[in-house]
Amino acid sequence: QVQLVESGGGLVQAGGSLRLSCAASGRTFSNYVMGWFRQAPGEEREFVATISRVGTNPYYGDSVKGRFTIFRDNAKNTVYLQMNSLKPKDTAVYYCAAYSGVRLVRADHDYQYWGQGNQVTVSS
Repeated sequence: QVQLVESGGGLVQAGGSLRLSCAASGRTFSNYVMGWFRQAPGEEREFVATISRVGTNPYYGDSVKGRFTIFRDNAKNTVYLQMNSLKPKDTAVYYCAAYSGVRLVRADHDYQYWGQGNQVTVSS
């Protein structure tokens, strides 16, 4: 089992920045591809970003490309999502997730472990 705990969400004005953190425990963190997803009210869960086990080859959803950055620190068992130039449409509950495979994947059903979610609200 892998336990994931997100932090860092909150309320921010449009154009501002937030950094989400996701701390992992339970298994060897570097054995997992990590991803971020989000879900707005009434919407399906949306892929945001993913990163390889060693922290290379970040891959982003089209709606966040150029504004968000995913990175990880395997020594701290933590993955981060730096969010810049935030827009009201970024408002959602953000989830981190872990996948035990090797390749980068963007489908939520591929991820075996999920955090509890963290609210991000962007005001206009």
